Amino acid sequence: MDRAQWQRVSDALDALLELEAEARSANLAAIRENDPALADALENMLAHEHTEDPRIDQPIVTAPPGMASGDTLGPYILDGKLGEGGMGQVWRAHRADGLHQIPLALKLLRPGLADTNLRTRFNREREILARLAHPNIARLLDAGIANTGVPYLALEYVEGKSLLVFARERNLDIDSRIDLFKQVCDAVSHAHANLVVHRDLKPSNILVTDKGQVRLLDFGIGKLLEESDDVIEHTHTGLRPFTLHYAAPEQIRGETVTTRTDVYSMGVVLYELLTGKKPYRLKRESSAQWEEAILSAEAVKPSQAVMQTDRVDAKRLSRELSGDLDNIVLKALSKQAADRYTSVEALSADLTRYQEGLPVKARPQSFGYRTRKFLLRHRMSILSGIGLAAVLLTLLGVALWQRSEAVRETARAQAMQNFMVGLFENADATQKGKPEDVATLIDAAEARGERELVKQPRAHAELLAMIARIRIALGQYDRASKVLARQERLLAMVPDAPSSLTLEAATQSGRVQRLLGFPSRCIAILEPKVTLATNEQAQLPAHVADFYSQYARCLRTSNAATARYYFERSLSLRRSALGDDIGVVENLTDLAALSFDARDYPDALKRFKDALAKLRALGGERHVLSIDLLRSIGTTEAAMHDYAAAGAAFSEALDHSLELQGPNHPQTVVLRRAMAQGYMEQGQYEEAAREYKLVQNALNGRPQGIADAIRSQIDMAATAQQLGHLDEAQTGYQRAVRLANGRSDYAAAQVEALTGLASLFRELGNYPAALRNANVARKLANANAAISKEVEDRIVEEIAETQIADGDVESALETLDPVLRRRGARASKAQALNLHARARLAKNAESLTRTRDLLDIATRLADAAVPKDANLVWRLRSYDADALCRSSDTEGKKAFELLITDIKRERPDGAMRLRETQSLLARCGIDPLPPPSVAHPASAPR
Repeated sequence: MDRAQWQRVSDALDALLELEAEARSANLAAIRENDPALADALENMLAHEHTEDPRIDQPIVTAPPGMASGDTLGPYILDGKLGEGGMGQVWRAHRADGLHQIPLALKLLRPGLADTNLRTRFNREREILARLAHPNIARLLDAGIANTGVPYLALEYVEGKSLLVFARERNLDIDSRIDLFKQVCDAVSHAHANLVVHRDLKPSNILVTDKGQVRLLDFGIGKLLEESDDVIEHTHTGLRPFTLHYAAPEQIRGETVTTRTDVYSMGVVLYELLTGKKPYRLKRESSAQWEEAILSAEAVKPSQAVMQTDRVDAKRLSRELSGDLDNIVLKALSKQAADRYTSVEALSADLTRYQEGLPVKARPQSFGYRTRKFLLRHRMSILSGIGLAAVLLTLLGVALWQRSEAVRETARAQAMQNFMVGLFENADATQKGKPEDVATLIDAAEARGERELVKQPRAHAELLAMIARIRIALGQYDRASKVLARQERLLAMVPDAPSSLTLEAATQSGRVQRLLGFPSRCIAILEPKVTLATNEQAQLPAHVADFYSQYARCLRTSNAATARYYFERSLSLRRSALGDDIGVVENLTDLAALSFDARDYPDALKRFKDALAKLRALGGERHVLSIDLLRSIGTTEAAMHDYAAAGAAFSEALDHSLELQGPNHPQTVVLRRAMAQGYMEQGQYEEAAREYKLVQNALNGRPQGIADAIRSQIDMAATAQQLGHLDEAQTGYQRAVRLANGRSDYAAAQVEALTGLASLFRELGNYPAALRNANVARKLANANAAISKEVEDRIVEEIAETQIADGDVESALETLDPVLRRRGARASKAQALNLHARARLAKNAESLTRTRDLLDIATRLADAAVPKDANLVWRLRSYDADALCRSSDTEGKKAFELLITDIKRERPDGAMRLRETQSLLARCGIDPLPPPSVAHPASAPR
């Protein structure tokens, strides 16, 4: 059987062996109809499919043992096998004599192969590599024959990945893949220039280093062009040494190879590099099918091939490959060598033309094609020219539009000027000789605008914007909100309302809602305008900076990260585009407030003080922004328990506010409240009551909102309770509860008032009423996500205190248990109360020593708490004194005397704790103590 017959039998046998018995019989019958001799040969071979012959399990010739790591070959030591092919092995090695430690690749014939043709090919590879010196070809470093007679080649060791793997892992784009391929072209071109044809170009023979440098390997079947074709082309088994998938048609036919043979293989490599697929689609994978496809089938266009993949960008990639790249690849894959590129250099040059936008040689050079390429190549210049013409025409149109717009703006400005002059001309000051205040003038302007600008909605909207800002500055937030609602309705009637007016209207509307205590409403107003603000940032930096600042202030409590982002954007605009120094200070204040919200009080205090120093350096000593900064400094110092410093800051801020804004302004009211709270913290309840009275007077001097009314009632009730005016306190708490009842926005205030009422009833001994109010507060707090767990815990503690006072110690322990589990081992009020409850329980079952031990532990826990709760410490000391007096009147009296002295020193105006301690003293049977002589502390700075 000759070679051609054997190839037919082999391919047909492969196909039949893959089929089931029934299908195999049908195929064999079909073959017999066309070629009975072939069918007989196949049938004979299939008969031996299941034959068992133990003789074939034993090799006829025992191959000599192979090489192993650590073996020496000439001057080299083998480190590890890198690969193995049909005729040889490749090992990583290093020199044994220590001349250098550079790793190299050692290629040697497989041990035991005596085929003289293989040795001839091996020697020829050495000769070929000796001719080549190119940065993209792995260099031959040495060659020789080992003592065992095995020839070897010492080659440059390349640390890299195959071409396709490198491109896939780096996710290279088309242009980068072409650049890699052009390096391969350079290497093959160098080989051709040295009269060498590679004949086995494939991706696995092309490595790419981490730096993106190509190395061409394995010239094992390379051919010198000056040689004639000889027996080396085929082995004695009739098998061809080249890789079939990358072989050119002339290699399949056994014809003479030329440099165009490598051009074909390069075309297959380029096809696979660009598409990830081979160029032919086979019905089944077999050598015969591949040979047939290479000889006669047309390759699928690369642009079509990628559409058959599962890549997400297949459509985009197909468009990129369509046209020039399709033609370049298909020209390289032409069946006839004469139709391919004349050389690898020509292929590389055409790829370069593609990258530079020039017409490629692989396509007919029609006028339309060359024109299209010219337009694409110079598209930027052409588009620039067209764009310039368009810009000039646009500028002409804009100039004409601006001229007409300027006329309209001038008329509108004149109308506004006439309106304002007329406002003063018709004011009472000219008619009655009486001075006008700002509020009266603004009222008049609002009323007159409704009469005279009814047919000019845009001018009317602009007037209302100004009026709203003035009302906000005057603290008339409710009236400003109504003005802005009217403005919104007017803007809906203006189809060409400028972005500046739209942004300003939204900014002020959001600002008012925030000042009224509704940040969620503010966000709802501003969020839809964020895109508009972003788009107008370059044209309206001042408006956009104001917008960003207001939006961020509304986001502060719900989304601190986003708030910081918009504060910083506003700050950037004010620093770079506007040079707005006061605005910069304003944003620095906002950023400091974020540190305060995060409870980083030292950082917040430093930032507030730095901002105030910057404002004062700008000459803004009496600027209204200084009021906000001083108030923020005082609030931060109070949070750090530095009440004296906080009082000084509040006092200075209050002086500025009284001077610049008046006694009834909301900012002034806030500052008086802050002063009063500072007095409360320091036990100066008379001073606190005086400030709260001034707050109430200020509120009575202007329209009072629900929030102000509730807050005022709670504050005055808390002060009255500390001073012992319990009826007044009860009335205040109950008014606050009624005002807040049913209003979800004031749930937190209602909870606070109910908790205060529960404390008051506990002091009065009305424990059922105390528990009833505390439980209602707890239910409200649980139902409102905005109320913190700390508030819930305080309610639970109030319930437990009432249960303890009522003698229901077991219930108190049960009430406190979930709070203790959540807080863990922290020294907290709940822990101390728990120990106190256990101590009360121990009085009935254990010794007083055990009770005092528990109280001592509770006191030390309360002392260690940060911030320290003085009321809790005093309570625990009073119960300790109570326990002590049961065993010794003298020791008990001494403990009570020391405790009452301490309380009166800290709470000179009297306090709930003092009353409770004196009640325990009386219960212990000890006569009331005479009041100690203590100095009344000086009032905080005004």
